[in-house]
Amino acid sequence: MCRWAAWQGAPLFLSEILTAPEHSLIHQSRDASECKTAINADGFGVAWYDKRPTPGLYREVYPAWSDTNLRSLAEQVQARLFMAHVRASTGTATSRNNCHPFVHQNWTFMHNGQVGGFETFRKSADMMIDDALYAHRKGATDSEALFLVACGLGLAQRPQEAMQRAVSIFEGLARRAGVAPYLRLAAALSDGQTLYAIRYASDDHPRPSIISGTRSGRAGLWYQSPTKPPGRDGRKCQKAASAASPIARSTSRILTARATLPSRAPIETKRAALLRPL
Repeated sequence: MCRWAAWQGAPLFLSEILTAPEHSLIHQSRDASECKTAINADGFGVAWYDKRPTPGLYREVYPAWSDTNLRSLAEQVQARLFMAHVRASTGTATSRNNCHPFVHQNWTFMHNGQVGGFETFRKSADMMIDDALYAHRKGATDSEALFLVACGLGLAQRPQEAMQRAVSIFEGLARRAGVAPYLRLAAALSDGQTLYAIRYASDDHPRPSIISGTRSGRAGLWYQSPTKPPGRDGRKCQKAASAASPIARSTSRILTARATLPSRAPIETKRAALLRPL
């Protein structure tokens, strides 16, 4: 399983979440205390938006903690919205094309979770990708396929509906394959203007937690393992990231929507343009 963090708000140096806090994302990539997988060493990536509508993207196959270029980049790049991911593979190869986040035009997507039996129906899943988008299928992960299917279903116009339909399709394929758990995910996506977070589980297993918070006008999301209640890793990372240099306070809110899918747990989407203060 992977770990990720996302930020939207006043411009922030990437290092203030990726490297500086005591429980930064990079620290958690090699020593996560509240996660199914303590080591996330199968690559990493970060996408960021600032002055241009399309994001910058840096991905690499090395463990995040060993990449000096990432640390240097994080110290210098300041962004109003960014998404970062450290990967623990669930079966696909360690390659740059399999590292999150995935980008198509102005959209960015990253995911933690699994699609049951994906290897047995990967061809069927790939066939669900719109022909006009298939050239962008560079890797072999279920996450990239899910993202491209959603893009073809109208992600740019109706993001919530497109993600609901894509998740429903993939859960249906997994159910037909008979490999449980059929689908679990904690995902974040953005068009550069709005940051969305989604969590979903097709079974009774606790859905992955997404911790959100803001202080002094800052808003962020942190993925938290479902194995334990939100605790040291997520909360300390959140507090450390929020406690850096102050930024002017801004009005904030959170919008939550639920959708009906053929399973026992609803998909939950948080529109995190700005998040409610702690």
